[in-house]
Amino acid sequence: LYRRYGLWFRLRKLILWLLGVYIAIPFLVKLCPAIQAKLVFLNFVRVPYFIDLKRPQDQGLNHTCNYYLQPEEDVTIGVWHTVPAALWKNARGKDQLWFEDALGSSHPVILYLHGNAGTRGGDHRVELYKVLSSLGYHVVTFDYRGWGDSIGSPSERGMTYDALHVFDWIKARSGDNPVYIWGHSLGTGVATNLVRRLCERETPPDALILESPFTNIREEARSHPFSIYRYFPGFDWFFLDPITTSGIKFANDENVKYISCSLLILHAEDDPVVPFQLGKKLYNIAATSRSFRDYKVQFVPFHTDLGYRHKYIYRSPELPRILREFLGKSEHEHHH
Repeated sequence: LYRRYGLWFRLRKLILWLLGVYIAIPFLVKLCPAIQAKLVFLNFVRVPYFIDLKRPQDQGLNHTCNYYLQPEEDVTIGVWHTVPAALWKNARGKDQLWFEDALGSSHPVILYLHGNAGTRGGDHRVELYKVLSSLGYHVVTFDYRGWGDSIGSPSERGMTYDALHVFDWIKARSGDNPVYIWGHSLGTGVATNLVRRLCERETPPDALILESPFTNIREEARSHPFSIYRYFPGFDWFFLDPITTSGIKFANDENVKYISCSLLILHAEDDPVVPFQLGKKLYNIAATSRSFRDYKVQFVPFHTDLGYRHKYIYRSPELPRILREFLGKSEHEHHH
């Protein structure tokens, strides 16, 4: 009896302690909005951990060059440029200048903006670069300031500025080749910020592809599977307002009203991170927006049975056809 009482006492202590922590966390987040910003960016999560980002060939990317660009004075970002598979043999042993010149070869370019956590060397990201390269695209991707081996502090403004800098760097070298922007997850927020800016200065990309997008960061945080607090009284005040206070909006739903270029949205029905209905909702906003009047807006769902979840759409055998049909159309618009 005594032992059972001791066990119950310890268990009760543990439950009270856990309850205390559970109740303390919202107050901690409210007092220190930087915590919430860190949870949005997750830039401190380096997965896979042991890779050398200077050596993309270690990830099986033999036709990829690693660059460093400087968007602002105290900011340096690490960039990978994978050439189309057709140029693979020529690319061996070549230096950065050769790769930069190759952007002018008659192949379209995709600027890939990755989501939170991890680096440009993340497994599912590398697999997508391989697929896109095999389809004849240059793929340029980078780690935002504060991610991977890029130097600087993460912020929405900074991430968008980094993307703008890389886009301009590509355009300065790619001649008349089409340049497409592909954002995944949190990267869709950077992508629409970027494309809205490009459209406002009348240099839109040739198309925008959003993979697993949300409407805005508040709606995403509210429906994220990790938000065990969503039924907590004052959830918005405790958790969502600090995100806004930190200057983080990623307002895809607002941005699409100012974007005028072809838009393709890809979303898996079984996405556990960004709910499918948020991607669908974003599509409905874009499809009825006047800014897309003269452009193609397409939504491609991937059935739950396929198991693509949040980051495996690259596995779809349909993807090459979807891209060929969609981008073929936007290239056609681009030239007329």
